[in-house]
Amino acid sequence: MEFKLRDWKLSDAEGIVSLANNQKIAGNLRNTFPYPYTLDDAHLFITKSIHSHKRNHLNKAIEIDGSPSGSISLLMQEDVSCKSGELGFWLGEPFWGKGIMADAITQICKTGFEDLSLERIYARPFAKNTAARKTLEKAGFQLEGIFKKSIFKNGKVLDSCMYALTR
Repeated sequence: MEFKLRDWKLSDAEGIVSLANNQKIAGNLRNTFPYPYTLDDAHLFITKSIHSHKRNHLNKAIEIDGSPSGSISLLMQEDVSCKSGELGFWLGEPFWGKGIMADAITQICKTGFEDLSLERIYARPFAKNTAARKTLEKAGFQLEGIFKKSIFKNGKVLDSCMYALTR
């Protein structure tokens, strides 16, 4: 399935609410990703994304068939970690299992290495999120370790993983 990564637009807000308002997505992301996900949440997210370049944050919409269908980002780290970026992503459930996210990850990592001079890109999926872990592995990331009891989500203490891709 074809997709493209592009900048967010305020007009994307209504289009992402129905996809983002999904417990299966929110349950695997940090608490900064709200559930339920409202139009106000979408406006706030998109506004922050539009201005994110000022904060060393590359955040792109994943567009499929002309509509925003997910998000992918690189958050550049600071100080001694300034050559590292943290990868974050989510995709609307109707598009799961089609190879879109692995290709989107590969594309944004290429940008991170070539245009942002990163040496390392890492992701920290929840250990139970096997789909995200497989997607990262498909995109060339390697598991570096499992952090026991490192996440507190929805009243449960969970493990998380460290995956990385280096230049």
